[in-house]
Amino acid sequence: MSGKSGADTMPTGTMSGTPQVLLAHHLKQLKLPTVLREYDKVARECAREGVDHPRYLLRLIELELIDRERRTIERRIKAARFPAVKSLDTFDFTAIASLNKMLVLELARCEFILRRENVIALGNSGTGKSHVALALGLAACQKGLTVTFTTAAALVHQLMEARDERRLLKQQRDLQAVQLLIVDELGYVPLSPTGAELLFEVFSQRYERGSTIVTSNLPFEDWTSVLGSERLTGALLDRLTHHVHILTMNGDSYRLKQSAGQRRAAAARAEQNQATAETVDPDTGEITDP
Repeated sequence: MSGKSGADTMPTGTMSGTPQVLLAHHLKQLKLPTVLREYDKVARECAREGVDHPRYLLRLIELELIDRERRTIERRIKAARFPAVKSLDTFDFTAIASLNKMLVLELARCEFILRRENVIALGNSGTGKSHVALALGLAACQKGLTVTFTTAAALVHQLMEARDERRLLKQQRDLQAVQLLIVDELGYVPLSPTGAELLFEVFSQRYERGSTIVTSNLPFEDWTSVLGSERLTGALLDRLTHHVHILTMNGDSYRLKQSAGQRRAAAARAEQNQATAETVDPDTGEITDP
């Protein structure tokens, strides 16, 4: 009878078979793809540097954690259904003088979401309201928060479809559970009475339970033209504006400025190319094409 205890006995996998094959199998089972991909390279690096085994293991686990967080953020961004991924790094604050830059940067810390506060961005079309909303949504995903992005018209369509298919309660629960709901373009399309009521229910159910960002091209006094009822508009604004940060984004169209700038740059390049292509005839002194 052996005197060795069970604790001293090595797993059978370490006593037979090819170590690399068994290690790959075990790491896949444990769902450690980064360790599987990097362990050999990191082992060689540590051997060259004289790093001991605990620090070698620490490097591998840190790589796994970093990669796992990156994949988690990517899943959150995909689940948010952003039409485009935009950040504040690419937003031109100088183009919209009415926008409070310091407030936007403070909101990007996402503490307002933890406090279940709302954000409303108001301004004429093309001033970057959607860009700022998308950037705040991206920041929330990077902070580990759940986000859903939709337009007001698309949200109402989804709610009416869910009602017709008898799954409205589930849809409402899903919308209530998300930590940040972004409703873009409220005011671009008038809503039916039923659609307005369904949208109101979403905002009402999220009141003090989750944060909502709304962008609109209309001032508050004109929201009745979209919702169709002064009573409903008043009740909705009462809930949305109780704990709210308002971003004023009036000014010249941000998109039109960009488009005009791109057209001017293209015209300048075309003139430069034409000037480069033209040559002077040495005999006549006339400008000719090559």
